[in-house]
Amino acid sequence: MVRYRVLLVEDDPVIAKSVKLNLELEGWECVHAANLAEAKVAEAGGPLSLVILDLGLPDGSGLSFLKELREKNSRLPVIILTAQTDEASVVTGLESGANDYVKKPFSLKELVARVRVVMREPALRENQVRFGPLLILKESRTATVAGVQIELNRREFEILTYLADHAGQVVTRERLLDALNADGEVTDRTIDSHISHIRARFKKADVQHVAITSVYGVGYRLEDKSDVVP
Repeated sequence: MVRYRVLLVEDDPVIAKSVKLNLELEGWECVHAANLAEAKVAEAGGPLSLVILDLGLPDGSGLSFLKELREKNSRLPVIILTAQTDEASVVTGLESGANDYVKKPFSLKELVARVRVVMREPALRENQVRFGPLLILKESRTATVAGVQIELNRREFEILTYLADHAGQVVTRERLLDALNADGEVTDRTIDSHISHIRARFKKADVQHVAITSVYGVGYRLEDKSDVVP
């Protein structure tokens, strides 16, 4: 039997006790944290297999913990728990990198089943980069935004991956050339062309929250537009 080590972040002691018991009955170890502070200590304390994350916590939103994980490029799978009417938080959670969600009140059997499904997903074991709703799977060479796959050719995928690896930074054309030009076929002009094609593919897929911004005379920066108010 696989020995998962699950971090449960839940401030309701009744829910926490029931979930912990059911996970342990499956043969998995369950570490309980009642707030964000305890969750950060637990996450730093040893390897985890999965996080079950309540959004409404006494010292802040569980989304902040999720975003911190993804900003560190952590591939740790996360299932969020949310109140029945909290649809906005569900969407935000998925766009922030959650793998699944369960609405309260929930069936313990359903939660255990969702843990099993998430842990079986090959993408969770693959080298990947997350930036906001953007997920890049390096081995399978696929890119998705909020679950929508973006069709990219080889060079476009390599450029987007490099920008995602350095998300938020200004990446000069020289750095891109050094990273991509092993065979000498890439030039300043072709980089600009590939960037234009990536933007067109984003537009075709109706990508709203991730954009490649030009920094005049310098290069490009991958930005998360989720928090930008129109």
